Amino acid sequence: MLESPASQSQNESPQVRVRRLPAWLKRPMPSGDFSNTRAAIAASGIATVCREARCPNLSECWSNCRATFMILGDKCTRRCHYCAVTTARPDSPAEDEPQRLADVVSKLGLRHVVLTAVARDDLEDEGAGHFARCVTAIHEKSPTVTVEVLPSDFHARPEHVKTLCDAGPELYNHNIETVESITPKIRPQADYRRSLEVLRIVKKIAPHIITKSGLMVGLGESPAEIHQTLADLCSAGCEVVTIGQYLQPTLEHHVPTARYYTPEEFDEIGARARSLGFVSVASGPFVRSSYHAAEVFEESKRRLNGMPESRATQRRT
Repeated sequence: MLESPASQSQNESPQVRVRRLPAWLKRPMPSGDFSNTRAAIAASGIATVCREARCPNLSECWSNCRATFMILGDKCTRRCHYCAVTTARPDSPAEDEPQRLADVVSKLGLRHVVLTAVARDDLEDEGAGHFARCVTAIHEKSPTVTVEVLPSDFHARPEHVKTLCDAGPELYNHNIETVESITPKIRPQADYRRSLEVLRIVKKIAPHIITKSGLMVGLGESPAEIHQTLADLCSAGCEVVTIGQYLQPTLEHHVPTARYYTPEEFDEIGARARSLGFVSVASGPFVRSSYHAAEVFEESKRRLNGMPESRATQRRT
């Protein structure tokens, strides 16, 4: 049964909570060789959120020739207090990045690509045009590859969202990240309601594009707030949701982990999400937005295709 944050021990320091991971957050290193993935990414010169955000799934994913590419550089114009990506003045977008990206996707033989980016509030279109060119380049080089985009909120400007939608990604992902009460603390330059509006805009502009969002737990939210966030996402037209454990990237610079949820609690949260009507749900301690993204996307397509036309249309509008 889900417990509120207040029910946990208040005597344990953030340092102890981070360093003493519960048993279910410890797992052996994958046996596969990720050297080919590492070499191809290094040669491309394109950043990955796997490295920049210190993802705990890097070894597993790279061993299975999977990676989440991060375009528009590795310096973000926003400072979110849960994120390990560097905040600094970004460099100008690299004109050849779309082609380099398409080349490495082809070289790795990927069937589904997750493409994210740093926030680029310094650019007039916040990077939407460059993002769209990257999607187009991948489709032109590898026509059978499906593309999942995970951009910043573009300040919920419909013209920027439309620019990216017009490039034809198969899935549009925008993370809500946390519950509304915690958002100002950990995402000071973002806005909970604005993130919901992004998802609404996508469904209005391109109802055929599958929509997705991600939620972290372990930041001090209550069970009621988790449920409300899931309900808000569903009401905004979100079809796929991922729910994972927040892990503090560093002791010195990031908000502490307030709580570790058990695998059973993640199962419970996932069941609640499904009961709200999400087409596909991934809920677990190691789940991240792009974790097993190809399988999550394929599941959502199957379920949408298996729905009666009236219900599928309702889900997409």
